[in-house]
Amino acid sequence: MNTEERVNLAKSVLDIEVEGLRRVGQTLDQNFSRAIDLIHGRRGKLVVVGIGKSGIVGRKIASTLTSTGNPTVFLHPAEGVHGDLGIVQRGDVAIVISNSGTNPEILYVLEPLKRIGVPIVALTANHDSELAKTANVVLDIGVPMEACPMGLAPTASTTAAMALGDALAVVLLEESGFTPEDYAYLHPGGALGRKLKRVRDVMQHGDAIPTVGLDTPMPNVLVEMSEKRLGITAVLDADGRLAGVISDGDLRRNLERDPKLLTRTAGETMSAKPKTISANALAAAAIPEMEEFKITVLFVVDDHGAPVGAVHLHDLLGASRK
Repeated sequence: MNTEERVNLAKSVLDIEVEGLRRVGQTLDQNFSRAIDLIHGRRGKLVVVGIGKSGIVGRKIASTLTSTGNPTVFLHPAEGVHGDLGIVQRGDVAIVISNSGTNPEILYVLEPLKRIGVPIVALTANHDSELAKTANVVLDIGVPMEACPMGLAPTASTTAAMALGDALAVVLLEESGFTPEDYAYLHPGGALGRKLKRVRDVMQHGDAIPTVGLDTPMPNVLVEMSEKRLGITAVLDADGRLAGVISDGDLRRNLERDPKLLTRTAGETMSAKPKTISANALAAAAIPEMEEFKITVLFVVDDHGAPVGAVHLHDLLGASRK
């Protein structure tokens, strides 16, 4: 095959798979909604069953469902009838995938699932199969043809099954009100989890926050800054609100202009109206603000203006990379 023939064949494969997806979309009906009701209303977990290529698709569907807030396990049917059915409990819902609906290994687990009292959502192309007849709900994954020229290797049909699994996951996600924050909670090590970290997740708090009062003598200010090691301290008014800040840079600039700096108070030396941030703000949003104003620390304040934390640029950069 020359380059043009290879590319044309590849395009035909994609066209066949797209047409298969289109056909599955056209067959969606009230059964899909019934499947959502069954799954969303369950008391237990989801159990995805499949073998061969359908098993590989099933593992992916189980992973997607779990990561979007629906605890799911994959059950290999051959292992299931040799003891692994012990993972299935009343209150669970099973999603059983088989294009033909006639795989012996699949059929072996149907009776035990029904005996336990587990509703079955079948993904199959054969509505006359034993799987379809046993299932509580049948979702059609039939496609006009496989992309394999011999019509043997599961191609368009497995794509259709996987896409239908994605459709289930996304609709369930919307039904349950699953949020990006929920997703980040389940993916703390992923890129999205890092992106959605809040300032409260990375800030210094409690005794780690450097604070002094307006009347604090400057020698005591230096001690507080040295002990807390953030290169800055908050200056609080009588009500505990943030009145200003004193940074290492402020000290250097003031020492050059004022030889009597150490005889003064924090209130006389501070920079008023400092930049602050909310604990609920995205940690990533704090970085450009710090870069714009050439600062390395932002104080985190509550609704009354009292500091509840301090976040250093290094904390933010570390959170975005881990």
